[in-house]
Amino acid sequence: MPRTDTLLLALDQGTTSSRAILFDRSAAIVSVAQREFRQHFPQPGWVEHDATEIWATQRATISEVLASAGVGIECVHAIGITNQRETTLVWDRSSGEPIAPAIVWQDRRTAPRCAQLKAEGREAFVRERTGLVLDPYFSGTKIGWLLDHVPGARARAERGELAFGTIDTWLAWKLSGGALHVTDPSNASRTLLFDLHTADWSDTLLALFGVPRAMLPRIVPSSGPIGEVELEGRRVPLAGIAGDQQSALFGQACFEPGMAKNTYGTGCFLLMNTGDRPQASASGLLTTAAWTIEGGPDAGRRYALEGSVFVAGAIVQWLRDGLGIIARAADVEPLARSVPDAAGVHCVPAFTGLGAPWWDPDARGALLGLTRGATRAHVARAALESIAFQSADLLVAMQRDAAEPLTELRVDGGASANDLLMQFQADLLGVPVVRPRVLETTALGAACLAGLATGYWDDAVTLARHWQVDRRFVPAMSRDEAAVRMADWHDAVARVRSGAA
Repeated sequence: MPRTDTLLLALDQGTTSSRAILFDRSAAIVSVAQREFRQHFPQPGWVEHDATEIWATQRATISEVLASAGVGIECVHAIGITNQRETTLVWDRSSGEPIAPAIVWQDRRTAPRCAQLKAEGREAFVRERTGLVLDPYFSGTKIGWLLDHVPGARARAERGELAFGTIDTWLAWKLSGGALHVTDPSNASRTLLFDLHTADWSDTLLALFGVPRAMLPRIVPSSGPIGEVELEGRRVPLAGIAGDQQSALFGQACFEPGMAKNTYGTGCFLLMNTGDRPQASASGLLTTAAWTIEGGPDAGRRYALEGSVFVAGAIVQWLRDGLGIIARAADVEPLARSVPDAAGVHCVPAFTGLGAPWWDPDARGALLGLTRGATRAHVARAALESIAFQSADLLVAMQRDAAEPLTELRVDGGASANDLLMQFQADLLGVPVVRPRVLETTALGAACLAGLATGYWDDAVTLARHWQVDRRFVPAMSRDEAAVRMADWHDAVARVRSGAA
């Protein structure tokens, strides 16, 4: 039967795949399409993407999701974009062609530049203005690297011939045929160039990082009338943009200060809504823009505290592709369950350094505590547990900064479907871990932002009613045992830190 209602289309452009998801008025998934794309590692510590391939895979998923749902583009009410953040791309405004591969958020090539800026005493100012630390994770030093290493790029950028964008900006540009060069505050606040207090690009920060203002996109609301794109000969409103983690916070209906979510994807990202003012962290966390809504009862800016784990679900990919001890990612849980514990084995997946609260770009991964009795099952269990240990470190830091104690943690992302991992996470944290029925909260957040802007839903209260629990994982481990487990983990982390003997 043909559909009589319109749908929202979310474009979810992630680190390893591009997806398109259609949602209906009950915030339920109608159809999903996904395509993976290649990861490039040209040198140790370097991670690159082909932006042309990203666009091709994302464009293909749009056609595929519509075909899968049996609808045409006329059934799409509006589009929302959510994206891997910090990944940095520079392209020619005339041709629309990238001048170099995109430098991915995981890339560490600008660590020396960050170290230089720290040595010059710049970090305190940068942190106060941006809420971020000086780390190669963010876009600012990546842009400078491209301008300094691609012949003629800096001069062309200063003449206004080049455009910078994170992946949301690239998709909006391609979808609109170059008419839209835009980003939203959630993505802008991850560049080291955005002043959280003025909600705009900072000339002082642009000068510090050597980035010409002419390259930068226009900052638009996360939810609002951003512009129109053309798909299959039809004009469709683009009405929502948010970086993947802020989008997941929104999709998890964490609309009130103190509410938090953790996304278990390629990395792990714990965010807490802190309300309408940026809140500084004293515990190694980041302060970031969450979203800006234009118009309606929910209009205004929201901010968040964030902790970032660089390698989470990616450790399962490494078990599969690097070590070959599992054939499919789904095999990791039954393998880990085949042993009662990790038998003293710890996996510290610092493949690209350590994120919050350590911020050590030179740390490297390790398997520790190996004996002749250790098996691939113990390694698998240690790898899964490393995801929970890293997330627990973030929550402890966040609890120190937060005004109110956290009473539950909402979870999403692919690895949140792993019951063993979720139970261990609740055991370490000592608070319930709550998994929703719809795990695609990153895409759902983008759809919700677009739906609010276009009247598809009236307000956030309506959206919150659609959020439903799948399962609550209640802590079963004593707090004393959890403390011992965390102490053992911290000992393992100390052994891989860059300052370790």
